[in-house]
Amino acid sequence: MTRSRATAIGFVAVLLWALLALFTVGSVPVPPLQLTAMSFAIGGAIGIIWTIVGGGAHRLRGISWKIYAFGTVGLFGYHFFYFSALRLAPPAQASLIAYLWPLLIVLMSGLLPGERLRAGHLAGGALGFAGAALIILGDGQSFGGNAWAGYALALACAFFWSGYSVISRRLGHAPTETVAIFCLATAALSALAHFAMEQTVLPATVLGWASVMALGLGPVGLAFYVWDIGVKQGDIQLLGVASYAAPLLSTLALILAGLAAPTPKLLLAAALITGGAALAAWASTRPRNVTRS
Repeated sequence: MTRSRATAIGFVAVLLWALLALFTVGSVPVPPLQLTAMSFAIGGAIGIIWTIVGGGAHRLRGISWKIYAFGTVGLFGYHFFYFSALRLAPPAQASLIAYLWPLLIVLMSGLLPGERLRAGHLAGGALGFAGAALIILGDGQSFGGNAWAGYALALACAFFWSGYSVISRRLGHAPTETVAIFCLATAALSALAHFAMEQTVLPATVLGWASVMALGLGPVGLAFYVWDIGVKQGDIQLLGVASYAAPLLSTLALILAGLAAPTPKLLLAAALITGGAALAAWASTRPRNVTRS
């Protein structure tokens, strides 16, 4: 598989994550950890079916338990800390801190063998983060209060996901089929956390059940499989910057669904995110034998 094709496949995850907010709204009143358990169970199940039907079950043999532990900690850790952060801190501010992960991917990927971190990647990541900030903090909210524990957990989210994504590249020998096991293990841990911290509430409508199913099939299912391909075989720095399109596309999806209103800030955010991605793409197309910046 070519590097450009793997990058394009990885970007499908960004498109799917853009639907996360829409489907999450549709799944109300299911509590977050229960929703994580249900959706990851669906995502893991379709991965197992895909593995068996595709004749890839043999690829799961001989995989070290450390690989499975790493993937489970990455997926479960991010979602557990994210939901905990939103309980302790204002959601908008916590989400923005958590969305440092694309920029951290760009920075950390420069340490990978064969990768070069250039000024264009850094500038593109900064522009993308600025665009995400306009969207997430669009109502003029600021940081403050006694929510620092939540902010710290949100920062842990960013490091968990960026670390998972970058280290995954070092584990390129691990087949994508292992993601199915990551998902099922994450579902089990999320279920345990749910029973310890939440009250079980099932979807009340057909729309609610459909939203849960859609989450498991897309943003919390297929997204992790295509992301695995992208970060292992594609341009991880370009994927990192391009990931800032997720909050933009998510907002657009909510607007189309009538759940949010368009604002002038959205246009500016779109320009910043698009410009950042274009700058990172330009940096990625430069000859790979130039001096690291």
